[in-house]
Amino acid sequence: MTAFRQLRIGLAAVMLLIVIGTVGFHYIEEWTYLDSLYMTIITLATVGFREVAPLTPWGKMFTIVLIVLGVTMVFWVLTSLIQLTVGEQIWHALARKRMEERIAKLSDHFIICGFGRMGQQISRDFTRHKTAFCVIELNPEQLPRLVAWKIPFVEGNASEDRVLIAAGIKRARGLVTVAASDAENIFITLSARVLNPKLYIVARSILEENEDKIRRAGADRVMSPYVLGGRRMAEAALHPQVIDFLDTTLHTEDLDLEMQGIAVEEGSRFAGCTLQGCAIRRTTGVTVLAIKRSDGQLLGNPSPETSIRNGDTLIALGRPEQLRALAKLAVG
Repeated sequence: MTAFRQLRIGLAAVMLLIVIGTVGFHYIEEWTYLDSLYMTIITLATVGFREVAPLTPWGKMFTIVLIVLGVTMVFWVLTSLIQLTVGEQIWHALARKRMEERIAKLSDHFIICGFGRMGQQISRDFTRHKTAFCVIELNPEQLPRLVAWKIPFVEGNASEDRVLIAAGIKRARGLVTVAASDAENIFITLSARVLNPKLYIVARSILEENEDKIRRAGADRVMSPYVLGGRRMAEAALHPQVIDFLDTTLHTEDLDLEMQGIAVEEGSRFAGCTLQGCAIRRTTGVTVLAIKRSDGQLLGNPSPETSIRNGDTLIALGRPEQLRALAKLAVG
């Protein structure tokens, strides 16, 4: 039972007790309703005034019961009031403390700056992929949703160093900023890059002309939702079956498939051999869709004779356990 509901019940019980006391004194002592109400009030308030008139034995017993019930009800109401005024503050303080402890345990995680529609979708995808993350949000209207979704969050402006530090930026793997304006995303990117030079930063650009500015601010990847949305709609019109496959593969749990980029480290058994020679498909069950060279060159649909080099990244499709097996083999 919430403190507010408890208070409402307590107040209703006190009002009912006043009615019962007034009616009881009226019929037991044969007083007027005004005298009966007066006697009931001074009895429940325990102020110690004299009785309206000498009480009969039945009147004394009724008064004793009224005092016991009245003290109990008044104590209940006062307790509810204290819980509403002080308890709420204590609850928020404890919740904030638990949230800080939860974020302090995060490491190698992502930080999402902004919990609008894009931030919410990113949170869903991170949760589905079991990726550790926390959110920075300034808008108080979004905080109840973060609490309901049980997402660790920091309330504040993501461009402030203290807020980024509270979100564990120095321990984080990456940051995704989807603030409401390009100016905010630029400032957040600058602040984050200074605090953690190794951080992988993905930033949203609302206007295409601001993409270069965000990159110069330190973003590793700049995404324009309008450009990406336009391309996706064009693909949906031209190649609907391909879009259906990608949606089913990457964005639902109907197929237990994922696409990952796996780096080939120095000393790996893959380095120096061809795709056919490594027998990646036979040993792990993973399909290599592309190879990204260390110089940025992307080889799509590589042939079996394509060689794998140190520093290459294999763009692979497979089940999570198959991709984990491939990642182990790619380690030097």
